[in-house]
Amino acid sequence: MANWKKIGAGIAVIAVVAAIGAGGWAWHSLNTVASNVADDTTRLADFKSTDQAAIERGEYVMRLGDCSACHTRENGKFAGGYEIGTPFGTLVSSNITPDAGTGIGSMTERDFFNAVRQGIGQHGMLYPAMPFTAYRKFSDQDMHDLWAYMSTVTPVKHDIDENAGMKFPYNIRLAMAGWDMLFFDNSGFRVDGSKDDAWNRGKYIVDGGGHCAACHSPRNMLGAEMGSAYLQGGNLGEWFAPDLTSNPHAGLGTASAQDIANYLQTGSDGVAVAAGPMAEAVEHSTQYFSKADALAVGTYLKSLPASATQPGPVQPVDTPAMQKVALAYEVNCSACHGLGGEGIEGMVPAFKANHGLLSSDATNMIHAMLQGARAAHTHDRQTAAGMPAFDWKMDDRQIADLLTFVRNSWGNTATPVAASDVGRLREFLKASKKMATP
Repeated sequence: MANWKKIGAGIAVIAVVAAIGAGGWAWHSLNTVASNVADDTTRLADFKSTDQAAIERGEYVMRLGDCSACHTRENGKFAGGYEIGTPFGTLVSSNITPDAGTGIGSMTERDFFNAVRQGIGQHGMLYPAMPFTAYRKFSDQDMHDLWAYMSTVTPVKHDIDENAGMKFPYNIRLAMAGWDMLFFDNSGFRVDGSKDDAWNRGKYIVDGGGHCAACHSPRNMLGAEMGSAYLQGGNLGEWFAPDLTSNPHAGLGTASAQDIANYLQTGSDGVAVAAGPMAEAVEHSTQYFSKADALAVGTYLKSLPASATQPGPVQPVDTPAMQKVALAYEVNCSACHGLGGEGIEGMVPAFKANHGLLSSDATNMIHAMLQGARAAHTHDRQTAAGMPAFDWKMDDRQIADLLTFVRNSWGNTATPVAASDVGRLREFLKASKKMATP
């Protein structure tokens, strides 16, 4: 949550960025890359592809980009309405059905290319909550196929004010032109000839459609991804996207490329189980990856150098105070997570050797304790296990001590969890307080 506070403070500087917005728009005009395959005459509302092969490829591109997770809610497939909380207001996902009045039906294919890959929408500059900064890596062919697929989507009339929840001056979209000039790498994907096809395909997915860095990299004071800490973990406010480098303590150092592929396709690698935003990504996107693509992602991630994250000092768990906490763990947690922290394979995360839980940022574990969690529902694992909330049952100190015990038992080593961190997240989530004992 600290990182979001920094972003929230730093985003105030957007006023300065707005001052160069006009210059940024000129930069955009000069640097927008034209496509030889994008039609600029026919509106989406007037077009329906008959190329079945392209439509099927386009649906796969949509899965790679995880479009449905943000753009589909109760109003219909791709009709938008999903609220995205940011430190400077609430964005609402747009209607991207072919409806001409409230969706993107009035867009041509060229307009569509510019929106997805350049962040230039029909109502102004797009905020990077829509990860055009990653989608810029999509090839022309993938974009053309995606356009073909979108032409088959049922139009839904659903009018949305996308930035109604954004506060002044953050609702000035022209400011994003300045932000783009400062932070947007407006270049396509480049194949590395020194690497094999699997590595290049994995990087194309990770940096492009998968937009992994959007969550798994920390951000600077203006909300831009920090390339110097690429995929080393990022705080999202109420969740933490863990380190994806080969760090042996808090990253993927002990996982194999196949373990990563299994996690993407099923929601579990046998130790960790996807929850929160990652469970949504698995359900809407990664479970649909081909085996080759899932393995390519694992191959690429395993090639990344390890971050510098080191284990914290060992926290003794054999003290009288911690032995009381151990009893609380046995009573409240062991039925699912096991007396030895072994979990239930594919359903309940193990605590032993689960490196995703050993970061210095314990937000995910605190969130799960306060509000519960649910595993991903996938084709391979139809029964998505759930965890109940403990906000009503434990106070901040009890939760902090329990998590400190878990993070330092069964061979684990991690920094202690502070009661103040639990309290801040409890307030942020508007979670219940512990019930008074009669």
